[in-house]
Amino acid sequence: MKRWTIVFKALSNVNRLKIIRLLSKGGALNVGGIAEELNISPKATSKHLIILHNLDVLESVGKEGHVLYSLNTKMPRDFRRVLGNFN
Repeated sequence: MKRWTIVFKALSNVNRLKIIRLLSKGGALNVGGIAEELNISPKATSKHLIILHNLDVLESVGKEGHVLYSLNTKMPRDFRRVLGNFN
């Protein structure tokens, strides 16, 4: 039950859902690109990305001085189940 509370709490923020939707279209984006797409500050974007990354929803890779984020293809099953209903 505790895990579901964490899952739903993470997904209860509209900007985190927008990040997931944006990254589900494929490809990887850095903080600036995501912030620009969502029209929110890079600082707020970073906080949302950290939450999603810590829950293994996102994966990141450093490239040319930037960190690129994408959906984790091996994200936990509970997130995959919920997100399967989201799209």
